[in-house]
Amino acid sequence: MVDLSWCKKQKNGIKFIKPSDNLSKEYFKYIGETLSVLGGIECKSNMWLATSKYYSEYFCAYSILMKIGIKCEIHDCTIGLCKLLEKEGILFDGFAKTLEEDKELRIDNQYYLKNRKVKIDNDALTEFLLRTKEILNRLNYDMINKIRGLLE
Repeated sequence: MVDLSWCKKQKNGIKFIKPSDNLSKEYFKYIGETLSVLGGIECKSNMWLATSKYYSEYFCAYSILMKIGIKCEIHDCTIGLCKLLEKEGILFDGFAKTLEEDKELRIDNQYYLKNRKVKIDNDALTEFLLRTKEILNRLNYDMINKIRGLLE
């Protein structure tokens, strides 16, 4: 079991909200916008490439969380939730690892100005997006209640 107890105690950690298809769709819409920005950067800025790549993946996770009815504003806790959802077979293998690695790349380039090279694989990003859409389409009332029960 993934330990999320610290996250549950934080002010902006894991909180239950009403499951929302509308918010889920809005976050999913942001993925397309973020990918458009990513395409326009044209490899000029590793900081913005890393930031855009990470947020396109993060919005995938957040779209799923909104559909389940979980609000979480601490990125490490969101990744922890993704690890739990992977373990439960809701998310595909590697979802959380991708998110975690790209978060570190973003932090290195955005906050520590390391200018690490960012590899953008459009096919992989598209696959990540499509697999997320499949998850959103598959999530039903029973699955949502099961996930919420695991976190209570």
